[in-house]
Order: sequence, then C-alpha cells, then structure tokens
Amino acid sequence: MTSYLDASLPTRSEHLWRYTPWSRVHPTKVDELPAVGELVIESDNADIKIISKKNIEHGNDIARVFLDNVIENTHVLTPENKTTHVQIRAGGHAVAAHIHIESKHPSSVMLHLTGEAEWVGLWLTGNIHSNSQLSVGLINELSSESVLVRTDNWNVKRDGEFELATLSLGGQRIKSDIRTTLSGSNSTHKQFIAVHGHGTRHDDHHIEIHHQQPHTNSKLTVNAACDDRSHSVGTGALTIDDAAQHTDAGQIFRNLLLSQSARAEAIPELEVMANEVAAAHGAASAPIDALQMHYLMSRGLSKKEATSMLVEGFLVDSFVEVGSDSVREAMQTRLTVHLECQLIG
Repeated sequence: MTSYLDASLPTRSEHLWRYTPWSRVHPTKVDELPAVGELVIESDNADIKIISKKNIEHGNDIARVFLDNVIENTHVLTPENKTTHVQIRAGGHAVAAHIHIESKHPSSVMLHLTGEAEWVGLWLTGNIHSNSQLSVGLINELSSESVLVRTDNWNVKRDGEFELATLSLGGQRIKSDIRTTLSGSNSTHKQFIAVHGHGTRHDDHHIEIHHQQPHTNSKLTVNAACDDRSHSVGTGALTIDDAAQHTDAGQIFRNLLLSQSARAEAIPELEVMANEVAAAHGAASAPIDALQMHYLMSRGLSKKEATSMLVEGFLVDSFVEVGSDSVREAMQTRLTVHLECQLIG
C-alpha cells in the first residue's frame, strides 16, 4: 500500500484537479492523514459482508491513495435477481467506506447517501461478470455543508451490461472520479448523471470510460441545472484502444443555467486509437426557456412552480434510458421531492 504521506500531491495543472484542487476537498490539511471513521452501511433486503479491505489498484491517484490509507474494511454485495436497497449514513467529522459489488446475475442496487458529516469519502468498485447485467443508482442527499470525495472503479467483462445512474442533490463541495473499463468484448456501459446546483454548491464529476476490447458500446449523459451561485463541472474522458475495433461510444453534456451567477463547465474528451469505430460527443449550455416559463405561468402556475416543473423535466430526462425500473423510479421520486422542497418550499 502506498503511504499517503509519501505520495506526491497533485497540482492544478493536472486535468483531474484543475477545477477542484485536492486541498479544497481534503478533510483537514493536505500534509495530514487524519483519523477517519466509518460510514454506516445497512440494507433491509440483502446481506452485506464486511471483510478486510480488498487490495485495489489505484494508479497513485491521490484521492484513492488517501482512501486506501484511511479505510480498513470492505463492504461486499453480491446481488441476485432483485433490487438491493442500501442506506449509507454519514455522521461525525470525517467518515469513509469502500463498497464492492460482485455481479453474476441480472440485478439492481440502489445506494442512498445521507447524513451531516463534514467530510465523506466513498469508494465504489465492482465486477460485472460475463453475461451479467447490473444497474446501480446512487442518490446523494448529504447535508448542505458536507464535502464528498467519491471514487469509482468498475470492470465490465465479456458480454456484460452495466448501467450507472447518479442523482447529485446534496453536499456543499463534491468531487467525483468515476472510472469504468470495458475489458471484455461485446460489453456495454451506460452512465447517467443529473446534478441540481443551488446556493454556492460546487459539483465536479470526472468520468473516464475505457474501451479495451472490440464490439464494445458506451453512452454517457450528464444534465446539470445550476441556480444561484452554484458551479457544475463535467469532464468525460473516453478512450478507445487500438484493439477495440467496432466500438460505438458517445457522450453528451447539457447545462441549464437558472441564474446569471451560476456557472457550468462541460469538457468532453476523446482519445481514439482504433480506426473502425463510431465516437461522438457534444456539449450545450443555455438559460431557462422564457417562452416555456411564460406558457406555464399563463396557465396559473407561479414562477417557482413553473421553474420547478421545467427543472424536473430537464433532469428527469437524464434517466429515461435507465433500463432498471426500480432505479429509474427511485431517481425520479427523490428528484421530485427535492425540487418541491428546494424550489417551491
């Protein structure tokens, strides 16, 4: 295990940390390795095994090195032909956990992150085995003052299908580094992210999708609605190896700006070394449609109600292609409740 105190600290010249420096999401000072407690992880319909922390390759990324140093256990899920609901509760000053999922059967996992901890570290890993299908949903409803550092490492094997949906609503400062490797031929990955920025919330999602084998497919959709003085960052790094012929991959970023002080960055990136592929990317940012607002308000809705309806429609669109009914419905339900509380009151 690499010692965090011996690791090289990243600078803002490194693309991963350009918009959210490590110093802004470290729980104390960057030259310290503070004591970190454990997140409370429970499920009412599945057994979660707790084992000594699994050895995970982290490539010397500073966030993963840090989590590797402060986390002692791994919580292992092996879902089977159903939807597993997992509650993740964060309390205290600084807490973290590693959750590992082994998918050997068609299944879904819903992760719901809540609590008022000042700092939260969450490391998600998983293997989607050959001919398996896994759908994972993560809803972040941390308190408005929390800092979240999230790292993901997913591996999709031959003929595996993996979809990952994220609904990011809580926390003050969020840094997510989500990496998926399509290591087997004919594997498929779809990822969906919806972000609601409000207050001075800063939400930075860095997504890497690596195609290593032929006849693999991926799609990334990121929708961010930013209000007040919030800031959303979305980076999509798509890599297609020279062996990954006949790959079909795409990514799209859409930003809805609800105030003049809100900011949103969208940075799609492609590195394509194969020649027989279909690879596409796009990004768009726009303010809320004045004609749509006028129409809804002319039908008797208040400005807050009209705004809430348009934001909900925009963010729900992130999840229309989620194949798991239980994951899609959970996302939509929590989003509706959140917007009713946040925008309408």
